[in-house]
Amino acid sequence: MSMQESLWNRRLGRIAFVVALSGTLLASIAAGQGNTPAATEGKSVLLDPWSGPYGGVPPFNQVKVAQFQPALEEAMAKNLEAIDAIASNPAPPDFENTIAAMERAGTLMNRVMPIYDVWSSNMSTSDFQEVERVLEPRLSAYRDKIQQNSALFARIEAVWLSPAKAKLTPEQQRLVWDYYTDFVRAGAKLSAAQKQRISEINQRLAALYTQFSNNLLHDEEDYVLFLNADQLSGLPKSLIDAAAEAARERKQPGKYAITNTRSSMEPFLTFSSERALREKVWRTYYSRGDNGGKYDNNAIISEILKLRSERSKLQGYETFAARALEKQVAKTPQAAMDLMMKVWPAAIARVKEEVADMQAIADKENAGIRIEPWDYRYYAEKVRKAKYDLDSNEVKEYLQLEHLREAMFWAAKKLYGFDFEPVSNVPVFHPDVRVWEVKRAGKHVGLWYFDPYARAGKRSGAWMTAYRDQQRLIGNITTIVSNNSNFVKGAPGEPVLISWDDAETLFHEFGHAIHGLASNVTYPSLSGTSVARDFVEMPSQINEHWLSTPEILNEFARHYKTGKAMPESLRKKIENASKFNQGFATTEFLASALIDMKLHTLKDASHVDPDRFERETLAALGMPKELPMRHRTPQFAHIFSSEGYAAGYYSYLWADALTADAWEAFLEGKGPWDPKVASRFYNDILSRGNTVDPQEAYREFRGRDMDTNALMRDRGFPVTK
Repeated sequence: MSMQESLWNRRLGRIAFVVALSGTLLASIAAGQGNTPAATEGKSVLLDPWSGPYGGVPPFNQVKVAQFQPALEEAMAKNLEAIDAIASNPAPPDFENTIAAMERAGTLMNRVMPIYDVWSSNMSTSDFQEVERVLEPRLSAYRDKIQQNSALFARIEAVWLSPAKAKLTPEQQRLVWDYYTDFVRAGAKLSAAQKQRISEINQRLAALYTQFSNNLLHDEEDYVLFLNADQLSGLPKSLIDAAAEAARERKQPGKYAITNTRSSMEPFLTFSSERALREKVWRTYYSRGDNGGKYDNNAIISEILKLRSERSKLQGYETFAARALEKQVAKTPQAAMDLMMKVWPAAIARVKEEVADMQAIADKENAGIRIEPWDYRYYAEKVRKAKYDLDSNEVKEYLQLEHLREAMFWAAKKLYGFDFEPVSNVPVFHPDVRVWEVKRAGKHVGLWYFDPYARAGKRSGAWMTAYRDQQRLIGNITTIVSNNSNFVKGAPGEPVLISWDDAETLFHEFGHAIHGLASNVTYPSLSGTSVARDFVEMPSQINEHWLSTPEILNEFARHYKTGKAMPESLRKKIENASKFNQGFATTEFLASALIDMKLHTLKDASHVDPDRFERETLAALGMPKELPMRHRTPQFAHIFSSEGYAAGYYSYLWADALTADAWEAFLEGKGPWDPKVASRFYNDILSRGNTVDPQEAYREFRGRDMDTNALMRDRGFPVTK
């Protein structure tokens, strides 16, 4: 999920930019100052109501980069009247004329911003990056104008303090609390000077986040290892074909390209028997953003940390993490640290066992090496074969991307009643993108877009995005969601085969999409995945569990050549090896999560050297030298390309603890497909959005608070009290 946006940013996409701009900013908009050279081209396609079927769809096929800046600026200017009307309304403030009015505002921005975000994540060409550099600080300034609007906040506070609040529905009360809390956290009660400084910080941070992302994209796109045919030893045919296609795309026919992305790096390190090349690929990947020169991210990170710390103190918090976790399920940095440190000792102890097994094989082969980070995946695969007779390349031959997509649809139907029907009458932003209509009980509930392949200008990883949120405030508005991945295309006409880990990620991100599609709320700010960060990953993580069920593997895991179902013997091997390599998986994740939390709990973040902090902190934690963090600090986009997961990377573990406990609820019933448990999960968790406190929702589903020992059992670690 990754998730792309925080709840606050998604709300600002609706009401945002409906703000009282300063005279200078208004004058610059009116005069067109600061526009890029092409910014005067047509913009109406971005501002016009979405047309077509399904309540309207984004006009992706008509969008040009030059349209974004004038469209956004016009939307901002036009929305001024809406915020002025709310803030200066002479009628006494109440829920309808203040809170509901804010939910209805920002119609133009609701059309422009989702498309802008698609280009930022999926089509980030050099000309778009220039527009982004201009717009991001301005968008930050406009957000601040909303958060710092004294008249607007006075009305929100009046609704919050009014005795009439008790007569509101629980969902309305939740919405009032959410608005009031967010405005206070943003500094609504601060002095004018303090607000001004926060606005300056936010604008600078917006520019830094964009620069960080573009630097990372540069290193991912510009560092490619081209191989000759005699350097492919150990690689499976599917990876060789994909590497050949990647080389052809880069005008190097006859060669084989290993790109600087996880989807290319991981299989190469797993199968290549060329140790020197493994080291080269490993070092190139884990040095992204850390190569010195123009595209190095270390100085950017230092400034980000300094500014976040300063702003947090202005807002009344001791550290950035204290503020970031205040509205999460964990509530405090200490609670998050407690869970991480409960798991950490067991994880690094398991790493020692895994490394010992690897070293034994290397010694038996007379390799004459000590296990290094670029050896871990390679020798882990050998251990997997030796211990479980499980060849991950053999498993991959049964995992065709299109079959797995069908498996996800089948599971969503069996569990929640969703039907997926392909449609061709919807514009897309790239030929790779396909669209399905989603129905439940014969009724349209939304659209699902699928963008599976890697390409230039697309950020790495996998994620879910909502183009439009479900709501009933201004009519029965259905949702539009997408899943985006970075699978490497194979040779023309060949099926795309993916690893077991990639298959789990595919199911994970589809779990976010299901969360969005299941939404059944009134107010858009509370819709779908707009929940606490350490809760939002639970619906996606539990969706991974259905991948390994016999019902899925028997029907959809079919050999790409013979069409035969995965044999029972191979399924058993997968099941037996399900807890294999948990030391590596848990430790590389936790190392990143701990660095994130420790960076953001620094009481003095004025002079942080990211590389040094990373080295010293990992050493103090006893980080095994044989593996790296999953995301080294200079490439840690989760926490430095935005604030969505800053001081929040722990949330995957917190959600995993919820997931492990929730999965046991299915197993305690009639098994993974128990319709009664699935119905409770749909009604208590998936459909409710942020209309109730996540802890309350989970208690209703489970009948109690989560048991963190379920996480230890799930990973095969010793259970502690």
